[in-house]
Amino acid sequence: MTLTDAAAARVKEIIARGEKPYLRVGVVNGGCAGMEYVLDYAEAPEAFDELVEDKGVSIFVKADAVLFLLGSEIDYETTRLASRFVFRNPNQTDACGCGESVTIVPAKAEL
Repeated sequence: MTLTDAAAARVKEIIARGEKPYLRVGVVNGGCAGMEYVLDYAEAPEAFDELVEDKGVSIFVKADAVLFLLGSEIDYETTRLASRFVFRNPNQTDACGCGESVTIVPAKAEL
């Protein structure tokens, strides 16, 4: 997983103003397409979290989300109507019309 310059800058801003030193990214079941990306504050890694360090930012990837997020890039976009993190995920096969939920197949582990 990588971050764009915009995403790394936004994560740095969020962490500087937050009460916890990290963000944790994951996926949960939900929405009309089946899954949703989630970002939460984190105090420390949970068991089996993956640590991603990119562009001076450290974030945790939830253990149960690693294969769903493998190869993803996180961006941060600002438009006239919204500001949000955007996931560019090669494992994503579909998205709902509103863009809030996605269909993701887990990456195949290479042996």
